[in-house]
Amino acid sequence: MIQNEVLIPASAREDFVAKGYTMLPQFYDAQRDVAPIQEGIRIILELMCRKYNVDAPTDTSWNAMTKAYPALIARNRAWGGEVYDAIKQIPAFMQLVTKAKNLTVFENLRPGSVPGIAAGGYGIRIDNPGEEKFRAQWHQEFPGQLRSLDGIVFWTPLLPVTQEMGPVQIASGSHAEGLIPVYRDDAGHGKSGAYALFMDNCAGRLEKYETVAPLTQPGDLILMDFLTMHQGGENVSTMPRWSLQFRYFNFADPIGTRIGWCGSFAAGVDFSKILPELVTDGETAA
Repeated sequence: MIQNEVLIPASAREDFVAKGYTMLPQFYDAQRDVAPIQEGIRIILELMCRKYNVDAPTDTSWNAMTKAYPALIARNRAWGGEVYDAIKQIPAFMQLVTKAKNLTVFENLRPGSVPGIAAGGYGIRIDNPGEEKFRAQWHQEFPGQLRSLDGIVFWTPLLPVTQEMGPVQIASGSHAEGLIPVYRDDAGHGKSGAYALFMDNCAGRLEKYETVAPLTQPGDLILMDFLTMHQGGENVSTMPRWSLQFRYFNFADPIGTRIGWCGSFAAGVDFSKILPELVTDGETAA
């Protein structure tokens, strides 16, 4: 219990219960835990620039992530997808996802749970300036992930997040809404998969809650309930926003048990086939 108290102060646990999220400053060691991931990204971007003859600096992880990556996608946006798929396989990233202290956090916030790591629910996001098609609009995590209704998102940045870079926006206390029905819409931007799921009466629901957008540094950890409404902020800066996300879920959750802990879009599964009662044809009247 002393170990849990060190990892999660009582105030943070109370915040999580009341607000559906909490932040643990410098939960990870920036040098020991985060720097090896940044270096892995630097090496991959160096290899990519060499492969495609892109003249951009990769001497430091900062230059690679803020200069070389934009140079790559300026030449060919599809190369960004190649980077996205590669970096989630960096061993240092997987080591952070599976750290024992993550398990301790989940068990402390979900007493009596049987924790699991959502397969396909871990990755490194690169949110580029002005790319609305790939920006995560207001959503709850469960429809896009499934596994279990009782889950927690772990979110931590790879670069310092400024206001201009669009910090993650969280509707404080919105997990009280319960599971919100969703409908499909490409939003005029060609959105697909989880990006094309919109919550029913989203604007009306959001009016009831305060929106917060914590500014974070590498090492800081934001934890969010699977039912907390949140979205990626609009990046109006001149550099990408790099961040890590992974999800832990509860094998003992009744809905998770009923659906066999299956995944959603990341696992190639259509959410509407698993829980059709939670998908509407369109937005209903408020």
